[in-house]
Amino acid sequence: MQIYMVGGAVRDRLLGRPVNDHDWVVVGATPEQMLELGYLPVGRDFPVFLHPETREEYALARTERKSGRGYRGFAVESSPNVTLEDDLSRRDLTINSIASSADSTGATVLFDPYHGVQDLQARLLRHVTDSFREDPVRILRVARFAARFTDFTVAPETMQLMREMAEHGEVDHLVPERVWQELARGLMEAKPSRMFEVLRECGALQVLLPEVARLWGVPQPPQHHPEVDTGVHLMMVLDMAARLNAPLVVRFACLAHDFGKGTTPANILPRHIGHEERSAKLLRGVAERLRVPVDCRETADVVAREHGNIHRSGDLGAAALVRLLERCDAIRKPERFADVLLACECDARGRLGFEDAAYPQRPRLLGVLAAVQSVVTRDIAAHAAAHGLAGPQVGQLIHQARIEAVAQWLHRSATPDSGADSA
Repeated sequence: MQIYMVGGAVRDRLLGRPVNDHDWVVVGATPEQMLELGYLPVGRDFPVFLHPETREEYALARTERKSGRGYRGFAVESSPNVTLEDDLSRRDLTINSIASSADSTGATVLFDPYHGVQDLQARLLRHVTDSFREDPVRILRVARFAARFTDFTVAPETMQLMREMAEHGEVDHLVPERVWQELARGLMEAKPSRMFEVLRECGALQVLLPEVARLWGVPQPPQHHPEVDTGVHLMMVLDMAARLNAPLVVRFACLAHDFGKGTTPANILPRHIGHEERSAKLLRGVAERLRVPVDCRETADVVAREHGNIHRSGDLGAAALVRLLERCDAIRKPERFADVLLACECDARGRLGFEDAAYPQRPRLLGVLAAVQSVVTRDIAAHAAAHGLAGPQVGQLIHQARIEAVAQWLHRSATPDSGADSA
């Protein structure tokens, strides 16, 4: 039995990046031997075990053979005869196919049959063998790694292989859960735009997210969007979300906020009248198709519908501001509203020349929400009941009290014009 550290832990250590998880491959062992040593079996499709003390994953060396379409179409073979090189050959990228172990003196020894170290130094994302084409998830993984390792490029031969996979329909067979898993992880990387650029270049984006793919080439008013192209704007918004360390719910909302601009009638371009509602409708389809988590889809829905009104909120009076908060359900869900405002700031600053601009709408609306929250609805309801009022009448009294509280807050703060536009 021989044990090797493999994959991301080896790669990140060589890059000088933090190592959070360790993966191990065991060569020359059987499942029975692992059980005798106290390892706990957890693998469903192939032999994977948890170390009895560290709980890290140890997988028996294995090979994979294509047996059908899509992500699950593989026959797995694991036996003591499978070599380390055999196991490394089934991995996606050369930089992930490096193994290491310690020699008798404790020094680290690298096993690099596919020249991953060389590709690390050259900053290249290159497939290991032609078997890469057998698993369409690898297209998403390459795109995600491009978003993480921002100074790496996809090797031309790997990009060509990904194009062929997209053309041959392999992408069509990806299961929604895996698409969302990789998409969500890519959105949280250092430069999310690179993931979508790679997917677009190989032809996979048009299959997985046509709502995003069709935004390139769609013009916007240059007075509001000096970058003009909607696809370019979206990439800037996503990278701004990364710059502001936004959580996933915000980054997904940024991704979905302008879906509707891809369906704007050509005769009204570069204006996008009504794109907010069209974006919300398209979002519902994407969320259903990819089985997007509820918190992500709900936050994205509010952003899609209301981002234009939030951008223009500096021009709104007390009554209109309260109605805006009510439409956003901000009073019941203030944490979500804070995420909505952050997404809107990413949108406003994700424009050419606006990257370092202030976004006063965000602190102003948080102040308005605080003013609304200061209204004690319980006291109003009790007073109304004492005077024989109930139901909608009480609701109207509360609504009016909130407007008055916002009006007083606006007067105290004397907020200057925000200079909002239709970002």
